[in-house]
Amino acid sequence: MIVRFLIAVFVLSYGISACEPSTAADPDSAADPDSTVASAGSPGNVLLIVSDDLKASVLGCYGDEVCETPNLDRLASQGTVFERAYCQGTWCAPSRTSFMHGRYTDKKNVTLGEQLQRHGANAIRVGKIFHMRVPGDIIDGTDGADVPECWTRRFNAQGPEAHTPGEYACLNLNIVTESLLNRQSTRMPHRMFVSVKADGTGTDQADYKATSKAVEILGESHDAPFFLAVGLVRPHYPMVAPRDYFTPYGIERIQMPANWDDDTSDIPKPGLASTRNDQNPIGKYPDNQKRMWGAYYASVTFMDDQVGRILSALENSPYADNTTVIFTSDHGYHLGEHGFWQKSNLHEEVVRVPLVIRTPTSKPARTDSFVELVDLYPTVCDLMGTPIPDAAEGLSLRSVLDDPSQELRPDALSIHKGASLRNDHWHYMRYDNGSEELYDMVNDPGEITNLAKDAEHAKTLAQLSQRLDQRLGK
Repeated sequence: MIVRFLIAVFVLSYGISACEPSTAADPDSAADPDSTVASAGSPGNVLLIVSDDLKASVLGCYGDEVCETPNLDRLASQGTVFERAYCQGTWCAPSRTSFMHGRYTDKKNVTLGEQLQRHGANAIRVGKIFHMRVPGDIIDGTDGADVPECWTRRFNAQGPEAHTPGEYACLNLNIVTESLLNRQSTRMPHRMFVSVKADGTGTDQADYKATSKAVEILGESHDAPFFLAVGLVRPHYPMVAPRDYFTPYGIERIQMPANWDDDTSDIPKPGLASTRNDQNPIGKYPDNQKRMWGAYYASVTFMDDQVGRILSALENSPYADNTTVIFTSDHGYHLGEHGFWQKSNLHEEVVRVPLVIRTPTSKPARTDSFVELVDLYPTVCDLMGTPIPDAAEGLSLRSVLDDPSQELRPDALSIHKGASLRNDHWHYMRYDNGSEELYDMVNDPGEITNLAKDAEHAKTLAQLSQRLDQRLGK
């Protein structure tokens, strides 16, 4: 049976916005700290910025011509852009659990922060790194599924989310109002179609507050190397941003994806998104589908501005010359492709993520090497001169940073109700019930035609199935 992700139990700690340092992890559940391989890196700092639900394709540095992301585009122009970065889990909790433990499907390793602390560094969290309920934990300012022992210090950023004053829209129900009463803020599936054109400048939003805390930390004096992990929640629903951020993204500027029309006839049941046009009222409102894109773009641009504030603070700090910046997202997102909305399946729009890394000695580069979010753990250790535990299953990206033409691995693995394998030519998915999908990504990058039952591709299907077994350790 294909390995499934272990879902984290959410332990909520109400009313805490800044948490005290915690005790060490249970050694019985952690990897042996002495069972390590040496890192070739020299000590330095790492600033990790993680966005939430961000499609790689909407960033200017990944080719989008509508969405305005000047700060991430500038970062990309100074570092290495990974064209083929893939998540391991296709929703927040399993993805974040995976990359913070350096494991594909379990937690049989100390967290990244614990490993760094054991070797003399500080690990500081601001905002959402491990899973938090959005909007629930953001409204309450609570910890979600955070792992306290991972951090030397940790801070939660609280915000009003859908209860922000302004023009509220629940686009799948075609409701638009300025009233603060009866807003769909937590009820599924309606909450994923909520946007707010917010009054004010956004200083009340969680991402603004998280950014302000990160800026403050970068202004402090640090007596040890630091790993500063900053989690921004936008563009995760509700898509809230000041009104001005919506202005550039009227529906006249939005073109729905080429594969936006319903495309479910050849997709097996486990591959279908839980929210789609044929089952949700959003399918009745074509203009509101475009407004979803506009709200998503507005949220992305607001998030990008916060990234700009963090980068400016770093560049004006004493740490500019010895700090590596990593930007990524926990997974991608559907915005109508195949008639699908949200996440939690194995199609390209969900499993592909943005990844940009700028080291102090970086030159502008782009790489086509297949990399995975599970590689973040060993990469951070390597860059900070920390031993990489044997239990870490990813690969350090340092060699690709040194030579972007290098191929780290031939394919990428993602897991949800089964697993997928993405290589140069093919995207193969096999589900727990044995059903399959196969797409020719050279000739059909939109994944319109499932070739899994095409006799002409039976040999390719068998080879990919065998390779997937190898990747899953079967």
